[in-house]
Amino acid sequence: MIPRMVVVGLLVFVVAVLMTMVGKGGGNFYVVILALAGVPMHQAATTGQFILFAAAVAAMLVFHKNKSVLWPLAVLIGGVAAVAALAGGYFSHLFSGFVLKLIFAGMLVVAGAVMLVPVAERNDGDGRSKLGWLRLKAGGQSYLINLWVAVPVTILTGFAAGMVGVSGGSFLVPLMVLACGVSMQAAVGTASTLIAATAAMGFAGHAAQGDFNAAVAVPLAVVTIAGGLIGGTMALKAKPKHLKRLFAYTNWVVALLMLFNALHSRGLI
Repeated sequence: MIPRMVVVGLLVFVVAVLMTMVGKGGGNFYVVILALAGVPMHQAATTGQFILFAAAVAAMLVFHKNKSVLWPLAVLIGGVAAVAALAGGYFSHLFSGFVLKLIFAGMLVVAGAVMLVPVAERNDGDGRSKLGWLRLKAGGQSYLINLWVAVPVTILTGFAAGMVGVSGGSFLVPLMVLACGVSMQAAVGTASTLIAATAAMGFAGHAAQGDFNAAVAVPLAVVTIAGGLIGGTMALKAKPKHLKRLFAYTNWVVALLMLFNALHSRGLI
């Protein structure tokens, strides 16, 4: 029989490639894979954050080399979303776990659906500056981002993500594509920087409790680094419409799993 950790490594590699291509973290998939393989939950969460960080950094380097990371936008969205997520987490106690699962599933369905809506990139190559607009450049393109739209949408996205207890990787890309009008590749590249930052902080918190097992985490990190490099390269070569479809379909799969879990926990199915 194939050794268990070899199977885990193969599954983790596939997740790393697919999730990197669409700008998602995939941390929830990593944790589930590790937990099903018999890794204790706290150790699985720690390892999941560590290998997620490894994959995100690898992808970030690929995107940065190809000038597909909008660093000012990453700082803006990351900072605003983090504060909003703090508020969302604080008020999450107002809802039951069942309701939060339904909200999360609904958010995933909507985020996937809106990615399939044709949206033109709001490019602007002239040098005019406008109040409330931010000019950025990436991949040889110039973007004029409407902060009057981007900031409120970021606040709502961060609040909702914090409320359901996720990093927001499934919502960052739609936010940047729809509210900021950047290209799919630039959105995926920028999202990788935010995912790396949140994963690093999450890993530090878990590791501080002594739940880090290097013998398991380091080999899997090597696997996810390879997956991140390959996924990032494939994302740069893929057509935006194909990336958007992959993003939407993976969101819907997770939404169905979450809905099943919510209904099963209530004994409804």
